[in-house]
Amino acid sequence: MSLNAFKIGTRHSPLALKQADILQSALKVAHPDLKVKIVHIKSNADWKKSEGEKPLSEEAGGKGLFAKEIEAALLEGSIDCGVHSLKDMAAFLPEGLMINHVLPRANPLDAFISIKYKNISELPKGATVGSCSARRSAITLSKRPHVKVVPFRGNVQTRLDKIKSGQVDASFLAMAGIERLGIKDENIHPLAIDDMLPACGQGVICMETRAGDKRADNILNKVHHVETGFCAFAEREVLKILDGSCHTPIAALATMKNGVLSLRAAVYALDGSQVFEKSISKKCNTIDQARDIGRSVGGVLKYVVPEGMLS
Repeated sequence: MSLNAFKIGTRHSPLALKQADILQSALKVAHPDLKVKIVHIKSNADWKKSEGEKPLSEEAGGKGLFAKEIEAALLEGSIDCGVHSLKDMAAFLPEGLMINHVLPRANPLDAFISIKYKNISELPKGATVGSCSARRSAITLSKRPHVKVVPFRGNVQTRLDKIKSGQVDASFLAMAGIERLGIKDENIHPLAIDDMLPACGQGVICMETRAGDKRADNILNKVHHVETGFCAFAEREVLKILDGSCHTPIAALATMKNGVLSLRAAVYALDGSQVFEKSISKKCNTIDQARDIGRSVGGVLKYVVPEGMLS
């Protein structure tokens, strides 16, 4: 093993740092003699927080805001990999970068956060729901069309604090982030899959590397979780086929059981008035098979979804 430190680039939010720590710990177990260094990188998404509650879909770069500076550091060679929440990554990466490695998936579900209500179904007419996620907003409106959805940003603890202060009646967070940070709160209510289908890659920590970087690949191969990879890359193929971005409400979740990959995906109208869904279950033994399953589901949805919904 090279004596040079393996450098992990991360944002400096509490959740991002926790995820970098999880990767660092896994690498130390897999490679006891490897020096691993975490490099904190200020991202454009962090700077944008000071500009108010504008949705990411309205920001130049959209989802890419979370990764832009980390990807720049990767391309210039100052870090060896970037660690990200896979759900925050754009469907198409900058040229020269790849995501081929993931850690075991955590809880993929969403949480409904409210001090007044326990589920979307309890929201009364006129209730205010905070969310900057097109997917969460569309699903909420599909179930409760008479609520008001307003932009709402911030890290996990910030959002919890905003809800407790009464800024909105309810909001959402990913259960994976809540659990990784060890947060327990009586106002956190996990949602079932039928209540809210997750974002593609939700609950998955991924590692972004330079294409052709064999040293990084060899190091990360030992911590890569194969079944999570099958599921995650099938979900991301749905995004790619639909050219998914934070503008389009797209959801997908794949699971593995006894060598069978089951994938469920959906596309929503922004106002929740239309929902198109497709599910499939097939044997899956390779990453190519997983991606084929994702492309198949994405292809069906692209065929049936009105063109104007895929923008």
